[in-house]
Amino acid sequence: MPNQIQNNRQPGLLRSVDWLTILIYVVLMGLGWLSVCGASYDFGQPLDFFDFSTRAGMQVVWIGSSLVIALILLSIDDRFMEWLSYFIYLLFIIVLIATPFFARDIKGSLSWIKIGAFSIQPAEFAKFATALCVAKVMSSNGFNVGRWRDFVIAAAVIVVPMLLIVLQKETGSALVYLSFFLMFYREGMPGCLLFAAVSAVVYFVVGVRFAEVPLSGVPTAHLGPFLVLLLIQAFTAFLLWRYTERRSVFRGVLAGGVGTTLVAYLFSRYVIPFDIVWVQLSACIIIILTLLYLALRDRLMSYLYVALFALGSLGVHYSADYAMNHIFEDHQRKRIQVLLGLLDDPQGKGYNVNQAKIAIGSGGLRGKGFLNGTQTKLKYVPEQDTDFIFCTVGEEEGFLGCAVVLFLFLALILRLIHLSERQPFAFGRIYGYCVLSIFLFHVFINVGMVLGLTPVIGIPLPFFSYGGSSLWGFTILLFIFLRIDAARNRMQR
Repeated sequence: MPNQIQNNRQPGLLRSVDWLTILIYVVLMGLGWLSVCGASYDFGQPLDFFDFSTRAGMQVVWIGSSLVIALILLSIDDRFMEWLSYFIYLLFIIVLIATPFFARDIKGSLSWIKIGAFSIQPAEFAKFATALCVAKVMSSNGFNVGRWRDFVIAAAVIVVPMLLIVLQKETGSALVYLSFFLMFYREGMPGCLLFAAVSAVVYFVVGVRFAEVPLSGVPTAHLGPFLVLLLIQAFTAFLLWRYTERRSVFRGVLAGGVGTTLVAYLFSRYVIPFDIVWVQLSACIIIILTLLYLALRDRLMSYLYVALFALGSLGVHYSADYAMNHIFEDHQRKRIQVLLGLLDDPQGKGYNVNQAKIAIGSGGLRGKGFLNGTQTKLKYVPEQDTDFIFCTVGEEEGFLGCAVVLFLFLALILRLIHLSERQPFAFGRIYGYCVLSIFLFHVFINVGMVLGLTPVIGIPLPFFSYGGSSLWGFTILLFIFLRIDAARNRMQR
């Protein structure tokens, strides 16, 4: 019994907690506060950044309260969160269901609940609840993400809050939950599923971007459908090469699909012009039917899965136009069109991104200096202290300042990977990868939308964007994991 007690005892918290991650966290919050000061300051305004009537002053409150939350989380037994994972998840599902009934309508969003003088966004806190629940599910005995039944259960844990947030008209916050699938891949999800997801994005972008562009030399056909169907044939052939052993089938699909497309293109260009997309579509259907036949004849599921991939690819391609015109809201559709260069709307949906680019570009190498950014001080950039706060960094601190901020985020992501990989238990590793996936998604999308590289979906930059809900949410996410990591040397759980 004494030996068991000794093995179960943890080293002191001060020696076990990862101080390097905490240092990065504190530095990011400090730089974020300076950015909020710069974004919210007006020329001629008194330099009192601790005035609670200003956003800079209120951000001090959010930072201070976040540090208190961090200390509380570090003082709680890490097993407590694991034991209560299901309860915490269920609690936030109920809160998400109730939110639209109590929320105020803010720019069409029903995701903010007013409590006294403050407003909170439950969707920000649902992230850590979902991460805890999915980690608990996937760390249970016998769970195998490669089994369809187990994968569907874990995916449902993620999809449920995602759909509830969509009902709050917060599509951007809902899309963050897709980042959990990076964790699935780390835990053994077949790479073909990730490949299929990436392929769907490629089909959508290529198909929408070049839908009305004539195919060179064949005026009766359009470049978008031609490229997408060619990609479907090529990707199908790649999956056959990767997941089946019979190279004859791979060569047959490659020759029958891509080869037929090439012959049809040359015939249409130099002999009789016609819409070769119909030839491509026919080739795809023949490929799918052939693979289904081989799956039944040889009883090989690989052929069935590849056939379903090709069939799903056709579904994604031919539903893209419907999604653009009947599913996406008008502002979402226009943002995608602006991003893809289909719509020039510098005074409308492209205004935010256009002004953000001007602000960042005007900063040059070293920036204009703290509080000297004219674009931000004159309020040319909407939401400049929340979703578009990175443009303040670019204008005032320049390229070097942006590089420092991105380096700090990279250091945080790499550190979280290191901490996740050293976890002795599946629960800690899975939760750690959920945390780093969420951070990675936020940074990539937020910085990308400010630079015009990704759609504007309205998500905050961790530790930089003004607001208590996002700062508290990211702090809770991070420090639950740091508490789990601090207990990694315990022999028994």
